[in-house]
Amino acid sequence: MVWTGKFDRLFIGGRWVEPSSSGRIDVVSPSTEEAFAEVVSGGRADVDQAVDAARTAMEGPWARTSVEERIALLRRFSAGYEARREVMANLITHEMGCPIGLSRMLQATNPQRIIDTYADLAGTYPFSELRQTSTGNALVRREPVGVVAAVVPWNAPQVLTMLKLAPALVAGCTMVLKPSPETPLDAYLMAEILEEAGLPEGVLNIVPADRDVSEYLVSHAGVDKVTFTGSTAAGQMIASRCGQDLRRVTLELGGKSASIILDDADMDLAVGAVEGASLRNAGQACSAKTRLVVSTRRKSELLERLVAVVGGLTVGDPFDEGTDIGPLVTSRQRDIVEGYIASGVAQGATLVVGGGRPALDRGWFVQPTVFADVHPDMRIAQEEIFGPVLSVLTYEDEDEAVAIANNSVYGLSGSIFTSDEEHGLDLAKRIRTGTVELNGAAAGYEAPMGGFKNSGIGREFATEGLDGYVEYKSIGISESLAGSLPKMRG
Repeated sequence: MVWTGKFDRLFIGGRWVEPSSSGRIDVVSPSTEEAFAEVVSGGRADVDQAVDAARTAMEGPWARTSVEERIALLRRFSAGYEARREVMANLITHEMGCPIGLSRMLQATNPQRIIDTYADLAGTYPFSELRQTSTGNALVRREPVGVVAAVVPWNAPQVLTMLKLAPALVAGCTMVLKPSPETPLDAYLMAEILEEAGLPEGVLNIVPADRDVSEYLVSHAGVDKVTFTGSTAAGQMIASRCGQDLRRVTLELGGKSASIILDDADMDLAVGAVEGASLRNAGQACSAKTRLVVSTRRKSELLERLVAVVGGLTVGDPFDEGTDIGPLVTSRQRDIVEGYIASGVAQGATLVVGGGRPALDRGWFVQPTVFADVHPDMRIAQEEIFGPVLSVLTYEDEDEAVAIANNSVYGLSGSIFTSDEEHGLDLAKRIRTGTVELNGAAAGYEAPMGGFKNSGIGREFATEGLDGYVEYKSIGISESLAGSLPKMRG
């Protein structure tokens, strides 16, 4: 398939079908500001058709597949994904502006790693286990939750899709996927790969749509679970809708993560992590560590190094291998980021790097920006900016550092830099956030990811991510039957 031009079909029931709606979505390159493709915008009737297809598959042959068959499907999916890795990387760079060097890893390699991780985990996951106690004997089963509605954003569309789709497939669920209007084409490419891998009809259905149709999907009576990644405001709306019907829900929402730099930290290590942990993808990452919390004793040293490192980053064409910072995804997103920069200046923070637009003829670019003298209650220290803007805050002692890190409605991620890792571990236990990285060490794909407070409900990655796609069923059985049952997983 050529990934430019018009795409006038929806992927429903294992086929590319004509939509009921006449609406269209322009796919616009944020580096050229020009539309390079057009997809159909699904309507409510298309959602009905997609949910019906998912329900039919859920109650048909897919429901009788074994764990081994689902693992084999994921292995074929992974192989197909690997063959299209460069195509996927280039497509997502075209869609949302991620620099191509980063796209190859973040946007095209990491999704395949997630597929592989869940294929591996499925082999030991206790889909069925026997529990024998003095109070009774039970066969405890983990059965698929059912039809899943998945709504994903544009910043890492395939990673965030795979965190939902891979465990759903392993569990035996079916899915209706609503990709972001900014990045619908990568979902179409993924559907093509799954077709070749032998995905049964109706197991995955893809309906790009606007907000009104998205709200219809997450409220649909035929949906058993909603999984959403996006803004906290949208997550609150979805939680409210799902709560009315007691529909299962997983929400991975916003973040305003802090990086605490202790006095004994390796400053080269701390500053070296800024590009990857704080400014990656032009700061368009929910886990970005955008608050740098340093003692007054090492503030000047940190700022001096930030000026050199951040000021030296290359902003420009995302297809140039030398580019560090690409464009923001839309003109509206650039306006939002620039509004926060203006707010920081107006509230008295000191602009030390960036703050404007680079000298480029076109594209929605913003210079990577660093503020000093930021008070913990300023907007730039409290609200998720989703752009390349960092705030440097200072503390006198570690208790104050912890208080600053915890002074947020969010609790998604964070980091601590120190030469004493055992002390850092003690400090990490005091941070109210779902993930803390010591000296930049990654937790990995077999650790749960999710947030405290307004950063969400539930967890993704690892066995905890798979737990979100099953319902528990306990079957009381006799002791004699219990003794005769083989160990089963599916």
